Amino acid sequence: MQEIEIGRGKRGRRAYSFDDIAVVPSRRTRDPEDVSTTWQIDAYHFDIPVLSAPMDSVVSPATAVALGRLGGLGVLDLEGLWTRYEDPEPLLAEIAGLDPAVATRRMQELYAEPVKPELITSRLAEVRAAGVTVAGALSPQRTQEFWKVVVDAGVDLFVIRGTTVSAEHVSGSSEPLNLKRFIYELDVPVVVGGAATYTAALHLMRTGAAGVLVGFGGGAAHTTRTTLGIHAPMASAVADVAAARRDYMDESGGRYVHVIADGGMGTSGEIVKAVACGADAVMLGAALARATEAPGRGWHWGPEAHHAVLPRGERVHVGTVAPLAEILTGPGRAADGTTNLVGALRRSMATTGYSDLKEFQRVEVVVSPYQPTR
Repeated sequence: MQEIEIGRGKRGRRAYSFDDIAVVPSRRTRDPEDVSTTWQIDAYHFDIPVLSAPMDSVVSPATAVALGRLGGLGVLDLEGLWTRYEDPEPLLAEIAGLDPAVATRRMQELYAEPVKPELITSRLAEVRAAGVTVAGALSPQRTQEFWKVVVDAGVDLFVIRGTTVSAEHVSGSSEPLNLKRFIYELDVPVVVGGAATYTAALHLMRTGAAGVLVGFGGGAAHTTRTTLGIHAPMASAVADVAAARRDYMDESGGRYVHVIADGGMGTSGEIVKAVACGADAVMLGAALARATEAPGRGWHWGPEAHHAVLPRGERVHVGTVAPLAEILTGPGRAADGTTNLVGALRRSMATTGYSDLKEFQRVEVVVSPYQPTR
């Protein structure tokens, strides 16, 4: 493992982003039609390895249903505008039209409205009524308060998502969430994260989580590196967590925990590299916020953007490129990797000779010595 001397008193490990690496073809190629992009977590089977990031700019109950029908998984933010207001559409339109100078302050005001348990129930019921897999996300801070409402509403997959989530949160002012006890007592599979190191991921796997989200601070709408100085280059982070999954399988006698890359994947090539580094699936924010159906209307933001005390994100303009179906499965209308994301993954797997996602995790990867423009 390469370490670099930052100064006489500090050394740092060299880490790589997706821009730093490239996938290498092997001796075999395949037909794209012979390639499978299916994956399964617990009892739930999906045609494409795509989860939506639980962000108001990406997911409404309607878009969660649409993504589910396209073979992916829509994850609803259960602390967003949809669970604070009966009709959030005018507020979503207002956020899209805000002047940048006042956007953060106004969003803080809008998100100060309390989360209403009855709206959590009704939004999840709306997704369930469509017959797709139901997933909702809470932050670690809100999980204690609302988990029973979520489970009683009939959620299939429970996501606990924060900037960073640890199995050992220490607090002198409140009782922290005991992840191991919480997951053990729940009747639904739990996906938890973010994590970005081997050790942190291994501890999360030992809590009984069905999946671990990898990454923090690297998404299009994050300013975590600027505000907190924290950032995890995603190629190294995914590879480290995939190694933790391998070692945990040996430790646990064969229990497989799914690795889900979360952040830093705005184009199809970055999704390809995430799987190549060991991800079973990807959680997409900006890539899906570009859909014509996206609630953000061409704008993208996460919960970090309206934090009441220390905003660590911002509202960013990502534009609108195509309907959700074209973004995911094509046909592509541009050559910039923003449409037909799954078609590109399928073609990359075929070009390198792999027939399914788990096989493709073994593909050869090189560190690219240059920054190509395409």
